[in-house]
Amino acid sequence: MRLALVGMSGAGKSFWTERIAAADYPSLCCDTLIEQRLASRLKTGGFAGIHGVAAWMGWPDLPTYAERESAYLQEEIAVLDEVLSRLEKNPSDELVLDTTGSIIYVGNHLLLRLRKQMRVVYLAASPDEQQLLIDRYLDDPKPVLWRGAFQPRAGESPRETVARCYPALIAARRQSYEALAHGVIPVVELRELSHQADGSGKSLLKKIRKQIERRSGPIQAEPGR
Repeated sequence: MRLALVGMSGAGKSFWTERIAAADYPSLCCDTLIEQRLASRLKTGGFAGIHGVAAWMGWPDLPTYAERESAYLQEEIAVLDEVLSRLEKNPSDELVLDTTGSIIYVGNHLLLRLRKQMRVVYLAASPDEQQLLIDRYLDDPKPVLWRGAFQPRAGESPRETVARCYPALIAARRQSYEALAHGVIPVVELRELSHQADGSGKSLLKKIRKQIERRSGPIQAEPGR
């Protein structure tokens, strides 16, 4: 079982990776691996943790942002290459991968390798849920690569620009996520599963199987799963 969850920051990738991993599957978080690779640069500024990475990158209007955005993406590319190389060398290894929202920017070669080695599932937020993602970014920011989508207007504060431009960033990414994914799960459908005390990870896996089979044909069941 090799599963990669993709989608915007705040869509629930980390939460559901942990839930699936609780069903005895190994897991990795790309943000954690990227943070480890950035550790020396983060330490210089007194930053630590995923929120420290976001603070180190800063708001997209800062003069240092473009350089740090590029540095983050370079480390993300290196992390994904390492993960995929390990899977390619060890065909029997299982993995649930918590990707970043910016995975679509790592280049077509890596994305094709990802699709070949893993089943990719897009956790899709509806238009009605966009405000929730915006609020999460404003109140509890995680690293977000804007890639030119942050376009301030005269007199706007950075927070106002984020609130106005974030929906455009979500819309621009949606098509790329859908093209990358073998299956799409609306975030709203995951809410009921999230309240289950036990087995929600397994319930999500069943939902994922149905989605992927609908788009790609039957999946062979793993022994004992």
